[in-house]
Amino acid sequence: MNFIYRLAQPADVDELLVLENQCFESDRLNARSFHWMVTRANARLIVALGDQPEQRLAGYALVLFHRGTSLGRLYSLAISDAARGQGLGQQLLAQAEQHALERECAYLRLEVRPDNAPAIRLYERNGYRLFDRIDDYYEDHAPALRYEKRIREHATGVARHVPYYPQTLDFSCGPACLLMAMKALQPPRAMQRHEELQIWREATTVFMTSGHGGCSPQGLALAALRRGFVVGLQVSVRGPLFLAGVRSEEKREVMRLVHEEFSRELAGSTVRQLGSAPLNLRQLQQDNGLALVLISSYRLTRSKAPHWVLVTGCDDDFVYLHDPDIDHSQQRQAMDCQYMPVSHKEFAGMSCFGADKLRAAVVLYRHGQSLI
Repeated sequence: MNFIYRLAQPADVDELLVLENQCFESDRLNARSFHWMVTRANARLIVALGDQPEQRLAGYALVLFHRGTSLGRLYSLAISDAARGQGLGQQLLAQAEQHALERECAYLRLEVRPDNAPAIRLYERNGYRLFDRIDDYYEDHAPALRYEKRIREHATGVARHVPYYPQTLDFSCGPACLLMAMKALQPPRAMQRHEELQIWREATTVFMTSGHGGCSPQGLALAALRRGFVVGLQVSVRGPLFLAGVRSEEKREVMRLVHEEFSRELAGSTVRQLGSAPLNLRQLQQDNGLALVLISSYRLTRSKAPHWVLVTGCDDDFVYLHDPDIDHSQQRQAMDCQYMPVSHKEFAGMSCFGADKLRAAVVLYRHGQSLI
């Protein structure tokens, strides 16, 4: 049978629901989710249309995209009973990859149940590799197998395992990144919320434009030093950061005082001051170092707020990031925020912040290593 492929429309939702209920016993998308995917989501919902009345909507593939990155996620693939055995799964997978390529994705990732042998055969036959397993993933507490395929072939990345920890508060991205870096360099360490909050207390600048303050690079560097790591600090501008965004002179004065105390403590410490040039990420990777980098989150979320991410690696084409901020409003889960491939050009843009081109990073090594 020949199938016709197009993007889903709001009028398809009723048929999509019938197909969803036919294919899945749990973890189903509902009508509201389908409407959102069709009309608002950063996604492509591809439907396959058959030429028989009973096969009008024969299947679908849903691909989600992560703004600012080169990563796509095959969120769901479904085939009607009447269309099975006709190669539609293979064709829908090819359609999903093509749409991901059109969105300049280099990687496509997916999750599948270990007991779904036909789907696993399909993915492995098409070059997907197993790279992770997540326990208690589905509604019935079954685990998920994570598969990945590099659909845009360039250089081969250098993989290394870095644990993931999501920030638990809007203002604790820096502490979350520091917990991940410390755990990667010292695997026996725990990543616990009480330490996330303790690091925030040590490293915060107290005030920002509104609400609780974020963590300064100086504060995070000192927090890492107190925990026994070799630390490098990059801050390309002088004085307290983001002072101009605070209206209250009283708050600005508090920020100045906190910054001055951090500076005095740093002056008598072993923290090495790094230059203002972009970090040599490849050398950092070779030396088994990890960098917390302050970025403008605009390219990821369309918010211009400063945000800490952790660089987990790089290759000739991409910088790979752990982003501790899980945006559930975009149907994201923790796995969507791990090892996010970002082009070197995108990363250079997001890590050069504001009108004064701020570069800020905290680099960690194991105790006993030397900074080059």
